[in-house]
This record gives sequence, structure tokens and C-alpha cells, in this order.
Amino acid sequence: MAEENSVQAETQIAGTEPKVKPKRAPSQRKTAAPAKATPNAATANTPGSKVRKYSADERAEKLTMIQSLLSVGKSTLKDALKQVGITEQTYYNWKKAAQPASQKTAEPVSQGDDLKDLLDLEEENKRLRKILAERLRAENAELRKRLGMD
Repeated sequence: MAEENSVQAETQIAGTEPKVKPKRAPSQRKTAAPAKATPNAATANTPGSKVRKYSADERAEKLTMIQSLLSVGKSTLKDALKQVGITEQTYYNWKKAAQPASQKTAEPVSQGDDLKDLLDLEEENKRLRKILAERLRAENAELRKRLGMD
């Protein structure tokens, strides 16, 4: 309130109205988003491009081709990927997906074999415990003789 009184008093003394800033009109929004820079225009997701889906055989073929290019030592990983026509992220995704598949093909063990192995281990465990108990009894008896406790 004190400020209003002081502003009114100043305007009456000076005889002029206080200056009011003109309001700005809201700015226009851009209609299209700016295009992102992509390193490879062929792999960019533009409206005219089509997303390519590879079959498992094609993926395996491309992965082996990349491995062969790398093993020769003439090219780097990025060069090999460019020659094959896939991105680095796609390569790592395919490689990760291919690893568990190769591990699954290892010899599957049936449940019957597991049970048989478990029973064999239990029998061996009993046999070894008996041998250990006999040796400990013999050692105990020998120590008692030496100490004269018997």
C-alpha cells in the first residue's frame, strides 16, 4: 500500500502517467521438429525407408561373415559392420541372442540320469564315512595305548 501511495504521489507531482510496457504476442511454435543428424543415411528411419527384419539364418550368416572379416585382420569392427550393412547395436543384440542358443544345444541331461547320479553319490558318501570312522577309531586306540589309558 505504501508503494501505491508513493507511485500516485510521484505521478501527481510529475504530472505524467507511469510508463507501462507493451505486452508481447505469443510466439509461433515450429510445425516440424528439426531433423536429427544420422551417421548413415541408409540406416536412418525416414518415412521412405523400410525396417528390415532378418531371419535367424540370415543373422547367423551375417555374424559369421563379420567374424571372418575380423579374423583376417584387414578391417575393424565398424568397417565390417558397414560392409555387412547392420548397425553396431544390432550386431551386439544379435550376438547376445545367439550365445544362449548355442549354450542350450549342449547335451541336455535327463531327470533319470540326475537321480541315478545322486544315488551313486550318496552310496559313495556312506562308504567313505565308514572308512574314515574305522581309521579314526584305530588312531584313537593307538593313542590310548601310548598314553597308557587302556
